[in-house]
Amino acid sequence: MNAFVLEILRTSGEHLVLVATAVFAAFVIGAPAAIALTLHARTRRWVLGVVNVIQTIPSLALFGVLLPIPLIGGIGKRTAIIVLALYALLPIMRNMVVGILGVEASIRESALAMGMTRQQILWRVEIPLALPTILAGLRIAIVSTIGTATVAAAIGGGGLGTFIFRGIATADLTTVLAGAVPAAVMAIIADEVLEWAERHYSV
Repeated sequence: MNAFVLEILRTSGEHLVLVATAVFAAFVIGAPAAIALTLHARTRRWVLGVVNVIQTIPSLALFGVLLPIPLIGGIGKRTAIIVLALYALLPIMRNMVVGILGVEASIRESALAMGMTRQQILWRVEIPLALPTILAGLRIAIVSTIGTATVAAAIGGGGLGTFIFRGIATADLTTVLAGAVPAAVMAIIADEVLEWAERHYSV
């Protein structure tokens, strides 16, 4: 196995770690926030509005905005993970809110009549019924983050974007494809696996 293939494998692993870390961070922040937002309609509108605005900012621009901020910005993986997590927040939060609020009122009333507490209704009724919608949001977050993570190489974040930027700089199509093709394969596999999970839990 030659050095070029080994570098592709190493960089693919780096890319996966970058994506997994960012999506995990977004889920840890976004899931509890989404659950809280289901209880507060007024707050829900402006919080989702702010997250939606972040989603519309071009990734390179957001990298540039965060770079000079102390403790958050700077060259390297930390800034890349923060930016990617911010982009992953919207689909995770929006789908969780939509899924939980989409549970029929009659089901909640039945659970309440059975003596369940609000917390029990959330974990035993609402979240299980909302799971296909939650997984759909997670699927969108993961697939989009795999693509956006290629831009992280512009600020030293590593990943498959290293090949893409190097190939563009040298006008070498092979090097560009060495970054683009593995990223596309990752996105397709993630999409198929999570789509299967959605179908499985919606049965």
